[in-house]
Amino acid sequence: MVAIGFRAALMIQCLALGVGMEDLGAIAQSRMYNPIAITPGKSLTDKLTKNDIPTGQGGFARDYVIQLQAGSQVTIDVNSENFDSIVYLIATDGTTVAENDDGPDGSTNSLLFTRIAKTGTYIIRVRSFGEAAGGNFTLKVTLLKPQ
Repeated sequence: MVAIGFRAALMIQCLALGVGMEDLGAIAQSRMYNPIAITPGKSLTDKLTKNDIPTGQGGFARDYVIQLQAGSQVTIDVNSENFDSIVYLIATDGTTVAENDDGPDGSTNSLLFTRIAKTGTYIIRVRSFGEAAGGNFTLKVTLLKPQ
């Protein structure tokens, strides 16, 4: 009878530990990925560090979330004196809508122009090219009026 009581107590403790671990996992996941909301028309100054999203190529990335309307034309401008930037616009389903590595001026800054086909939430991903850890940068999103 003592063995049955011990087993029951052990199972309850394991169940409680398992539930607790699930809760901790959910908390950890929400802390791990939390893109920063960005407002069109305002410049944002930020810093890409080794604490951001690893790219798997030695560099790092940081994500921003933005709501965009179908038919909008958007410009995403990333400038940095510390690293060669790449910018991506990513749809809700994870597909890359558009990307840019180097600006039209021949610099290593990024300048992306695109038209939005579907209203929704998008991710703007700023990352460093190659194995550069990152550094300071400015990000500006501008909505252009359709013609």
